[in-house]
Amino acid sequence: MICCYTGLLLQRCMKADPRIRTYPDIGEFAFGYLGRIFVSVFMYLELYLVAIGFLILEGDNLDKLFPDTKLIVGTVSIASKQLFVMLVALIILPTTWLRSLSVLAYVSAGGVLASVIVVFSVLWAATVDGVGFGERGRFLNLSSLPTALGLYTFCYGGHAVFPTLCTSMKDKSKFSKVLLLCFITCTLNYGSMAILGYLMYGDSVNSQVTLNLPTGKLSSKVAIYTTLINPFSKYALMIAPVATAIEERLITVNKRSPTLLIRSLVVLSTVVIALTIPFFGSLMALIGSLLSIIVSMMLPCICYIKIFGASQVRKVELVLISGILLTGTLVAITGTYASLKEIILQL
Repeated sequence: MICCYTGLLLQRCMKADPRIRTYPDIGEFAFGYLGRIFVSVFMYLELYLVAIGFLILEGDNLDKLFPDTKLIVGTVSIASKQLFVMLVALIILPTTWLRSLSVLAYVSAGGVLASVIVVFSVLWAATVDGVGFGERGRFLNLSSLPTALGLYTFCYGGHAVFPTLCTSMKDKSKFSKVLLLCFITCTLNYGSMAILGYLMYGDSVNSQVTLNLPTGKLSSKVAIYTTLINPFSKYALMIAPVATAIEERLITVNKRSPTLLIRSLVVLSTVVIALTIPFFGSLMALIGSLLSIIVSMMLPCICYIKIFGASQVRKVELVLISGILLTGTLVAITGTYASLKEIILQL
C-alpha cells in the first residue's frame, strides 16, 4: 500500500510541470541539478545490481538442471554455477549492444505470463508430483523481518520507470487505475508463491523456490526453464540506462563514445560481481533495503513535500508521509545491516 501510494505521489509531482517526463526530472524540479544527480545515482545503481541478480539467478537454476557440469582449462577448474554465469553473460552480451530495445521491451512483457506459469508449476509439483504441503515453518521470524521487508520493497519497487510509463500513456488520467490494478495483480502472484513455498518447504525453502523442486519432474523443468526466460529478455533493459548514462557522460567530455566497448565492460563488471557475491536472496534484500526503499518510498515523499510545500499538503497526508519516511528509514538501516551481514557471513 505504501509503494502504491508513493507511485501516486510521483504522478502528482509530474502534474506540477508539463516538462517533467522522467524520475530524474522530478528530482531536478524539486532540488535543482543536485536533485537530478542524487535520484539518477540511486536509480542506476538499483538497475545495475538487479542485472547482477539476474546473472546469479541464471547460474543457480542452470546449476540445478546440470549440476555436474564443469570446465577444465589447464590446471584451472571452473565449477558449474560460475561457468553458467559466464556463458549466460556471453549469450546476453549482443543484446546489450542494441541501441533500440523496443523489441526486447515487447519480449519482456511476457514476464507477466512467465510469473503465472511458475506459480502453477510449483502448485503442480505440490499436488501432482508428490511434494505435498506437509512442511511447517515458524509463523513469525522477527530476526529475519528486516531482510523480508527489504525483499518486499524490492518486489514493489518499479518507481524508477513509473514517470516514463505515465508519459507514454495515451490517457494519463488512467495511470492511477493502471497502477492499482498492477499492484493487486502482483500481490496475488507474490502471495500465492509465498503461501505455496511456506506450505511445501517451511523454513527450508531456498531464496529461489525452484532450487527446492525435485529434479526430473516435468513441473520442475517447466518452472526452472520459465524462470530462465526473464533474465534473458530483461538484462539488456536493466543495463541500457546505465550504459547510456556513461556514454552521454563520455560524449560530454570527449565528444565521442565507444558504445560496444562501454557496454561490454559494463557486462563484464556485472559478471565479476556476480561471481564474487553469488547470493541471490541476500543481494535482492540489499537492493530492496538500501536502494528500493530510497527510490520507491522516501524520494517520492521528499520530492512531493518539496514541490508542493508542507503548508499546501493536507495534515492527514502530512502525517501519513511522515510515517512512511520514518518507516523507510528504520527498514533501510536495519535491512541494509542484516543483508550485508548475511553476505559477509556467506563469503
